[in-house]
Amino acid sequence: MNMIQMVMPEGNPAVTDTGMFSLTGMPELLLRFGINLVVIFLLVRWLYYTSSRRKDYLFTYTLISSVVFLLCYLLESVSLQIGFALGLFAIFGIIRYRTNPMPIKEMTYLFLVIGVSVINALTSGTSLPEILFANIAVILITFGLEKVWLLRHISSKAIIYEKINLIVPEKYDEMIADLKQRTGIKDIKKVEIGAINFLKDTCRMIIYYEDKGRSVNLADQNGFIKPDDNDDD
Repeated sequence: MNMIQMVMPEGNPAVTDTGMFSLTGMPELLLRFGINLVVIFLLVRWLYYTSSRRKDYLFTYTLISSVVFLLCYLLESVSLQIGFALGLFAIFGIIRYRTNPMPIKEMTYLFLVIGVSVINALTSGTSLPEILFANIAVILITFGLEKVWLLRHISSKAIIYEKINLIVPEKYDEMIADLKQRTGIKDIKKVEIGAINFLKDTCRMIIYYEDKGRSVNLADQNGFIKPDDNDDD
């Protein structure tokens, strides 16, 4: 028996019918990948980055979206359709980076870019208008939440306050005036009192204020303020 016939039998559809270097599927791949890239650019670069200014997540979302799309599209012929998509959501949905846990908004955008990439890659039986409608609907909903409904952005700042004589309800207005003067924040909406250390006459509190710049307070988010019992005298 011929050695070539033993290794590669005649009638193998993967070799004789389509061919390893066939370009028949390239136009659809390029079209879908282009649509996905444009949608991710609008979601991540225009909607997310303009409000958070986080270049690290901008880099992460773009690469994850591209890799997930190509992975789903190239493995679409394998009968894993729904199970494969749910597996991706399960894997990436539980990602927590070793340095700091992802905030809930960033986790939502991560779920969003993965979902859009899966939709654009695993809908071979869906017409182009339906795919475009799904992508446009996601963009419009995100735009409505990010730019219209949540236009007023409330930020928070954790501080250690030493005037614990002002934290009683009767002196709330005086405490707010003191915080405005010392922090420079003029529009304090609410103050939450946390742990109180009577030995050092300090307490932990979180002040909520309207941030017109919609910036992310990375210092408080990363937990730079330690509990009172770990502070140096």
